[in-house]
Parts: sequence; C-alpha cells; structure tokens
Amino acid sequence: MLKNNIQVKDNAAPDLGASLRAKRKELKLTMQSVADAAGLSVGFISQVERGLTSPSLGSLASLAAALDTEISSFLQQPSAGSQTTHEASRLAYSVADADVSYERLSTSFAGSKLHSVIVHETPGHRMEPISHHGEEMFYILDGEITVEIEGEVEVLRKGDSIHFESRRVHSTWNHGSSIASILWCGTMDVFGDAPAPIHKKASPQEVATYPTGETEK
Repeated sequence: MLKNNIQVKDNAAPDLGASLRAKRKELKLTMQSVADAAGLSVGFISQVERGLTSPSLGSLASLAAALDTEISSFLQQPSAGSQTTHEASRLAYSVADADVSYERLSTSFAGSKLHSVIVHETPGHRMEPISHHGEEMFYILDGEITVEIEGEVEVLRKGDSIHFESRRVHSTWNHGSSIASILWCGTMDVFGDAPAPIHKKASPQEVATYPTGETEK
C-alpha cells in the first residue's frame, strides 16, 4: 500500500525537537506538565526534544495543543482541499523523517468533527503510548499490527478494525515483516482544523457553533 511512486516529504520544522523545547521554555513549562497535558510520558518528550525519536502525527498534535500552539508551527501538511481525494495525487508525508508516513483523506468544513489519514508503518515501528480526548478507529488495509489499549493486546490483520475511546492509553506496533497500511479515523484534530484545542474545553462562543444537541465533553 505504500506509494512507492511518490517521494515521501518531511515537512516538519528543520529541528522539530529544538522547536518544541524552545516553545516549552518560552511558556515556562516543565516536561512533566507538558507530558501530563499531552497524555505522553516525560521520557518520550525528552527523547523528542533531544532529537532521539520522532513523534507520531497524533503525538505532535497533542504536544502542540499542550503548548497552546498550532500544529502548523511544527509541521506543514497538505491542505484540506476538495471533499474527494484520489490515490494518484495524494502526497505521502512524514514527521521529522520518521519511518512512518501519512496521506490526508479528510477535508474541513463548518461543524466537521471527523479527521482521517492513511498511515503507513514500516516493520518494527512502534507508536508511542498516548491518551487524549475523543475516539478513533483503525481499519487495516494491508499488513498487520499489534494494538495495545491499557494492557489489552489485539493483533489486527488485513480487513480487521478496532474502535475505542482515545482517553484509554493506546499504542501500536508493526510486528510483521512488511509495511502495514492503516485507515485511521478519529475526532482528534491532527491537522489544526478544530475550533478548540484538543486538551481544553471550548468557550461558550465556540460551543454555540456546534451542531444542535452537541456539547464539549
């Protein structure tokens, strides 16, 4: 499923770790406070800031929200564009040259809550454990992965899916020998399109823009 005919672009800031660290220090925040707000571990954030590892798209969105900063300050992603995408023209991109790439599927419009990408994970790749607001679903397009949700382990193969509450600590691992391609859909705003930050409650003005009957949880 990985698009071998299109070069994967690294659109992250030249030194992502340094940029995240500089923003944290500017806000006078400790690693612990950022870790607590982002639903990540202190050790992982330390590794990212030192350039020893790269965050997943979801973790970067969570970090940006914890730093009260648009994710676009750290990563340039394909624009929302049309409501329709075509495989031949979708651009695969990565975060800080990580061994996982993404293709944007979802667009953005007034009241939209759903975000979606195709994730391509190389063999051996592990997504860091994370917890955040919302819900998400994986559908395996190709290959297989191990999904761990608060100690519960599931092996998902092509055609399998899982849907869960994102507040539960979750991570994935491509335990196979080939690239795993996953359709990811969730309410976490990984593109910076949402009206309110991921980890904060919306203001009364923002809630007023939600569809009838919907409230910020």
